[in-house]
Amino acid sequence: MLRWLRSKLVQTLVGPEPEQRREPRRHNPDSVIDCAVYSRGVRKPGSIHFTAAAQEMRRRGDAFVWLGLHEPDAPTMRQIAEAFRLHELTVEQALAGGHRPAVESIGDVTRIVLRTASYVEHEELTETSEVVDTGDVTVLLGDRFVITVRHGAPGALKSVRAGLEKRPALLGLGPWAVAYAVCTAMVDVYLEVARHVEDDLERLEESAFATDRSPSISQVYQLKREMVEFKRAVMPLQEPLHRVLDSDDLPAGLRPYFVDVRGRLARAVDRVAGFDELINSILQARLAQVSVDQNNDMRKIASWAAIAAVQTAIAGVYGMNFDNMPELRWKYGYLAVLGLMVVAAFAVHRLAKRAGWL
Repeated sequence: MLRWLRSKLVQTLVGPEPEQRREPRRHNPDSVIDCAVYSRGVRKPGSIHFTAAAQEMRRRGDAFVWLGLHEPDAPTMRQIAEAFRLHELTVEQALAGGHRPAVESIGDVTRIVLRTASYVEHEELTETSEVVDTGDVTVLLGDRFVITVRHGAPGALKSVRAGLEKRPALLGLGPWAVAYAVCTAMVDVYLEVARHVEDDLERLEESAFATDRSPSISQVYQLKREMVEFKRAVMPLQEPLHRVLDSDDLPAGLRPYFVDVRGRLARAVDRVAGFDELINSILQARLAQVSVDQNNDMRKIASWAAIAAVQTAIAGVYGMNFDNMPELRWKYGYLAVLGLMVVAAFAVHRLAKRAGWL
């Protein structure tokens, strides 16, 4: 009894024994969107710090880690690099955004870069309308882990993770299954954005040939600039996808899935290329319309100038200070000259109207 009281008193004064103390639970930084350990296609329940996830990945031979990041800072990436043994160049590239779509390998890690995109809703196209917003996502693939690093607002992968977790057979193929899910999600977004842009182009084409209200050149040019940004996201992804399909690291079970992604990307590329040609055609047509309108305005100006020139010529002749001029002393000379001016103006106006200048 005395021994039990003594132990309780010691615990009260100095705390529990070392083996009874619990390590404080570490929380992931704000840039960590989600971190999970997957075994045989099933997610281990609960949240976990990426360092603990890396340790569990090494203890279990059938598990891999999916770590999702959004615009991480340098200290966080250094900790992640230490936990997953990433090369410093890989860390440096993951910290910066704005990369071009690419596939490359540094050591045992394969780096896949994709451009993200989203359609910006707008009531009408103006000189400053933002039509397509872009960012990028980097997928770092190791033997037992996958790290997705996203820069920019578009391209959130929460729905991609949720959808993939509902397909344990596919998720059981490992980190490359995550790479497939990210690629197919990006291509689906390209097709969706292309559909919205096509609606904008149809409205722009209709208004370009409307008689009451035509878009300005700056409106058409703004849409063309937005399409250039969209092209930079879609077009360069073709070559990296070919390299992925030729890679020996790609599991055979995932090869048909990536072939399907490549086919849908080809559709997106064709549509974007068609958009570019259509915008160029609309721009050329609008420039031609502006030129025709300017010519019409010049014809109208020239016609009215000719009408005024006749009056000026008649008034100039009778404004000269000579004594011996016909009808100068005539009683009705003033009215006759005014009548001559009206008749001459009417005749020139009729000639210009018949020629289509007025």
